[in-house]
Amino acid sequence: MEKNQNKLKLFENKKIRYVWNDEEEDWYFSVVDIVEVLAESKDYQAARNYWKVLKTRLKSEGSELVTNCNRLKLQAADGKMRETDVLSTKNVLRLIQSIPSPKAEPFKMWLAQVGNERLEEYADPEKAIIRSADYYRAKGYTEGWINQRLQTIEMRKELTDEWKARGIEKETDYAILTNEMTKAWSGLTVKEYKQKKELKKENLRDNMTNIELVLNMLAEVTATSISKQEQPQGFEENKNVAVRGGKVANTAKQEYEKATGLKAVSSLNAKDKKALEIKKDEKE
Repeated sequence: MEKNQNKLKLFENKKIRYVWNDEEEDWYFSVVDIVEVLAESKDYQAARNYWKVLKTRLKSEGSELVTNCNRLKLQAADGKMRETDVLSTKNVLRLIQSIPSPKAEPFKMWLAQVGNERLEEYADPEKAIIRSADYYRAKGYTEGWINQRLQTIEMRKELTDEWKARGIEKETDYAILTNEMTKAWSGLTVKEYKQKKELKKENLRDNMTNIELVLNMLAEVTATSISKQEQPQGFEENKNVAVRGGKVANTAKQEYEKATGLKAVSSLNAKDKKALEIKKDEKE
């Protein structure tokens, strides 16, 4: 799953962190931030304690809310990315029902407004592009890299839309197809690729150099084109197309390395954002 645009909005001067999930097409919100608002906690620690007690109670009651609670890295008050409990929009509404609060109805209206922003982006894609660019700009990425990254987001969306049209629905299947394609062009699985870049749960594409983004995009564009032509049915046929798309990019990768004497697959990550655009020499 590709999660991007770690965001922050204010609800009555309280910070609510949330992130968009591209594949599920839904927002995920920080549970503790919401609890702090609804329970009117005096501070963040009090909200954490409240959520800890509530989660234990809900679990003992067999509530699906706890089962559906995920953990993602969101930016903490100290600026570091830390794992925190998150819930999808639908499950946030369930959470609201579990906390008696005069803030419940105003918060539901706020939640609807957040969802409306995404609908506006679908109606006017330029708004989504602007918001994405602002997000990466705030993170310190260079303008050249941002332009390249935005193109890859568009191509990724076209590929996932094509997979949906071909009957691919499970999140695990998306992950497997992506893994097979990545391995076909880069020679590394997604896990191995992230290890090379010393990543954990960070988004791999947000840590790619320009040439890596281009090659990955070539694999996805090629797979999308083949799929539209051949209309594969079932998981195995779609996997075959994904691998073929990756192999086209692998050929381009080999030509790039032959012409430049540089490795296309880099250990660089977003800790050195300028280097992602102007790639340092990495001789083979």
